[in-house]
Amino acid sequence: MDQEQFIQTVVPLRKRLMLYSRSFLENPEDAEDIVQEVMMKLWNMRSELDKYNSIPALAIQVTKNLCLNRIKVLKRKTESLEQLSSESDMTSPYKQLEHKDDVIHLMKIIDRLPNLQQTVLRMKHIDGFEIDEIADITGSTLEAVRMNLSRARKKVKDLFLKNQNI
Repeated sequence: MDQEQFIQTVVPLRKRLMLYSRSFLENPEDAEDIVQEVMMKLWNMRSELDKYNSIPALAIQVTKNLCLNRIKVLKRKTESLEQLSSESDMTSPYKQLEHKDDVIHLMKIIDRLPNLQQTVLRMKHIDGFEIDEIADITGSTLEAVRMNLSRARKKVKDLFLKNQNI
């Protein structure tokens, strides 16, 4: 499929995909992000689109899968935040402040990591992805993801403990 065919066939699906993604997601910006990602995926596979019986059906399926993945990530983030808040509810204001300072310090340390280690660490511990999901998304092998995750954890631990003078 060339660019002109793509514009005639796929681009008109945008409004329909937006409505469909909004049926899954509360946030319009998230829905727009999903539709953008679908369009990019379809553009990247434009040479193979002629093999499909129904391009609209393919676009809907890709949209559905991406929306479900987004919901899963948002759920994991919400659960993590709820867990953190319930843990901090049981402590004194001093402990809450100390915990907040530690989290800020950890985030600064993570920001200083090499890009791949930073990405892998955030995807695993903040976004809640599994190692095989991270490998798929980053295009890395499972071993490379594990190695980068291990190195990132060690670096964060070393720098954090160095700051704490432990």
